[in-house]
Amino acid sequence: MKKAAILANVGTPDKPEPRAVFNYLTQFLNDYRVIDLPWLGRKILVNGIIIPFRLFNSTKLYKKLWTEKGSPLLYLTENLTTKLENELGADYKVYTGMRYGKPSLNKVMESIKKEGFDQVIVLPMFPQYASSTSGTATEKILQTISNWNVIPDTRFIGQFYDHPAYLDAFVEKAKQYDLQAYDHIIFSYHGLPDTHVNRIHPGIKVSACSCEKQMPEHGRFCYKATCFETTRLLAKRLNVPAEKHTVSFQSRLSKNWLTPFSDKVVADLAKAGKKKVLVFAPSFVTDCLETVIEIGFEYAEIFHENGGETLQMADGLNDSDVWARALKRIILD
Repeated sequence: MKKAAILANVGTPDKPEPRAVFNYLTQFLNDYRVIDLPWLGRKILVNGIIIPFRLFNSTKLYKKLWTEKGSPLLYLTENLTTKLENELGADYKVYTGMRYGKPSLNKVMESIKKEGFDQVIVLPMFPQYASSTSGTATEKILQTISNWNVIPDTRFIGQFYDHPAYLDAFVEKAKQYDLQAYDHIIFSYHGLPDTHVNRIHPGIKVSACSCEKQMPEHGRFCYKATCFETTRLLAKRLNVPAEKHTVSFQSRLSKNWLTPFSDKVVADLAKAGKKKVLVFAPSFVTDCLETVIEIGFEYAEIFHENGGETLQMADGLNDSDVWARALKRIILD
C-alpha cells in the first residue's frame, strides 16, 4: 500500500513583516473554531479590533523569533518530516502541512490526490485535543477529501498526550536538565476560553470540574482535563513531587480563560522566594512564538521584576531523533 502521513500544525507567517503577519492573523483568527462567535460578531472583533491593535506588536515579536533559517515552527517541522520519513521507510511519504500559512493543507492534499495514496494518516501536532487546533485541521482535511471521487482510507490521530512514545520522548529530552537544581517547575499549556472547554461536557462547568486532581469520566476529550493528566503522567516519570510543580495556562486573551494564568504563576513564585524555575510546555512539541518569546523572554522578565533570578524555558521536542522515533511508534500504533 502507498501510504502518506501528514504532520499538521497551526502555521506561521511567511515573513516577519506587517503584510505577512496580517495575512496570517486574518486566516487564523477568523476561523470559527478559534474564535467561536457568530459570523458578524467575529468579523467585527477580529478585523476591526484584534488585528489592528495587535499587528504592530505581533510583527515585532515575530522579528524577535525569526532566525537565519526562518520560522522555527516551519523549519523544525520540515526537518522532523524528513527524519520521520526515513524512520518509516519506503512505504510512507511524509508531508508538513499548516492549517494557516504555507505549506497549506490544501496544497498538501492536492499532492496526495495526485499521488493516489491508498492510506492517509493525519497527525495534528497537538498532544491534547482542542477544537481550535486538532479539530480545525481535521475539519479542513475532511472538507477537502469529501469532494474527491476516490477517498482513500484516512485516519486521524486526535491526541497522543498519554501515548508512551510521546511521554518517553519528553522525559528523554528533559534529562538534559538537572531538575533538582530548580526551586520549582511549571508545566505551561496554551490557554483556551472557558466556553471552549464547557462545550466538551455540557452541564459540567470548567470551574466545577475535578480534573485538577484526577481524570474524570467526562474528561477524555476535555482540554483542561488532558492537560492536568499529561502533567501527572510526566511528573511521575520525572519524579517531580506535587509540591514542586504547578500547572498553568498561557497566551490568554481575556480573564475568562483557563486558570491559573502562567504569567501570574511566574510572578507569584518569584514573590514567594523561588529563585530558579524551569518551565516545560507539554502542549507545544515544536519551539514557536509562545515558547521562545512569550515564556523565554516575556515571562523571564516578569520573573526578574518580582525577585526571581533564572527562569529557564526547556527545549521542545522539535526535530530530535528521539521525537522522530516516537512519532513512528505513534503512527504505526
